[in-house]
Amino acid sequence: MKFSEMPYTRPDYAAAAKELDSLTARLRGAASAQEQVGLYKEYETLLSHLSTQATLCSIRHTVDTRDAFYEEENNYNDEQAPLLEEKLQPFRQALLASPYRAELEESLGKLLFQNMELEEKAFSPEIVPLMQEENRLANEYQKLYASAQIPFMGKTVTVAQLGPYKESTDRATRRAALEAEGSFFDENREQFDELFDKLVKNRTQQAKALGFESFVELGAIRRMRNCYTPADVASFRDQVVRDLVPLTVKIKERQAKRLGIAWEDFTFTDNALSYKDGSATPQGTPEEILAAGKKMYEELSPETRDFIHLMFDNELFDVLAKDGKAPGGYCTSLPDYQCPFIFSNFNGTSGDVDVLTHEAGHAFADFIASQTVAVRALSCPTMEGAETHSMSMEFLTAPWHHLFFGELTDKYELSHAEDALLFIPYGCLVDHFQEEVYRHPEMTPEERNQKWLELEGRYRPYINFDGLPFYGRGAGWQRQLHIYLYPFYYIDYCLAQVMSLQFYALSLEDREKAWEKYMAFVRQGGTKTFVDLAHSVDLRSPIDQGCVKDVCQAAFQWTEGHLVE
Repeated sequence: MKFSEMPYTRPDYAAAAKELDSLTARLRGAASAQEQVGLYKEYETLLSHLSTQATLCSIRHTVDTRDAFYEEENNYNDEQAPLLEEKLQPFRQALLASPYRAELEESLGKLLFQNMELEEKAFSPEIVPLMQEENRLANEYQKLYASAQIPFMGKTVTVAQLGPYKESTDRATRRAALEAEGSFFDENREQFDELFDKLVKNRTQQAKALGFESFVELGAIRRMRNCYTPADVASFRDQVVRDLVPLTVKIKERQAKRLGIAWEDFTFTDNALSYKDGSATPQGTPEEILAAGKKMYEELSPETRDFIHLMFDNELFDVLAKDGKAPGGYCTSLPDYQCPFIFSNFNGTSGDVDVLTHEAGHAFADFIASQTVAVRALSCPTMEGAETHSMSMEFLTAPWHHLFFGELTDKYELSHAEDALLFIPYGCLVDHFQEEVYRHPEMTPEERNQKWLELEGRYRPYINFDGLPFYGRGAGWQRQLHIYLYPFYYIDYCLAQVMSLQFYALSLEDREKAWEKYMAFVRQGGTKTFVDLAHSVDLRSPIDQGCVKDVCQAAFQWTEGHLVE
């Protein structure tokens, strides 16, 4: 069914609550493990219906945040979600306390129960009003961000549409684009600061109510960290600073040389431009880019061929930047239809191809898991595993990148590998910043900005903001929607990037073997923890000591051997 034909009906949460009460009572009175497994499947079917309708609404809301109907419906669903969680908890508790638990773990998977135990620690009915407020504040941020109408060079553009200007070969244009972007955030400075302050205090209050010292601990549980701790994350960040940051400085020195700019004069204005004659950009219209993507996935494997036909036949994407559209890109799932959906903001930069391959990696994994994993709750791994699907796909599609970039392919390949290495310290910066903020929720907006600038020096020592407004005062983090909407998500990308570089290195040696390992990783869905998934395909977990150094050094050496002027 085409996405446009999928009907949205407001979920009947009252009826769902009654059905959940009944399922819980029946579960408690069940006389066998087999009966309880049947009830769990009924529970998943109910959640599938609710999730599908809420997701249809959310997609249509992000496609046009000005649509009053879907804004109201999205707000309603966000208000109801914590109340629904209150009804889900007794069912989970009954399942966890089942006298047949050993048999249930054998049938449904032991990890399902471990994850449920984490969910139990992260919720109590008393925090429902706070969760509802958190959802409202997150929506306010997204709507404020999407409202940007920025005057620039005789046009009115969104933040996403400024992207190509920040990669202009004209240095004055690059700076002007950054200044224009900053002006939007500066003009709305009070609102951005106030929204984040409220979110920090809200999340801290939730954590305290649940007995945690700070939101750092609760945030880790909500991200379902089921195989490593915040201390392990801190150790990973330290490895990045020690073993990768010096390499990123060398990458930036190379970039400055390519641009013909003296190292001491290299500033943030130059940060996004990879080559003096222009960054590698897709050669074609958005429609041609999508057509190239279709050809790529048709040729990559039989599984990706079936997947891409599903996506195109049912129009399961919305990728063009336009007024009123929410920022960023994502992939989500519509379980009742057993299909994913891709959302993006194409703006004519290489990021369009990155997003196409990245989000398609998520979508393809969802497509495969719907066929290979029987328990829907285990169809998707925790997010560092899911991001491994997508970030690895960016590299595994390399033999087809010429379809997008033509004679600029070598330039793209180099900058894509460099960007992968550069991203990891930035992602650690985002994560470390959030840890500092939530460990010190009393920070003022100015103190937060100063902390960001301090951490910039640790993770991106080559950055010189050169007096730029907004960025220069340390507020650039407010562009990063994950900080507002999905706290502590960003480190998942960093861990996944290290995994993707392992898949890439293997693909350069033996492409078929790399694809076999990738498919083995994907087919398992979320039936194993992230660390176990990595080890199950004979790859190193990024948490393993020495992994960052070895993997990133190898990737850096590849870039050294493939320099493009």
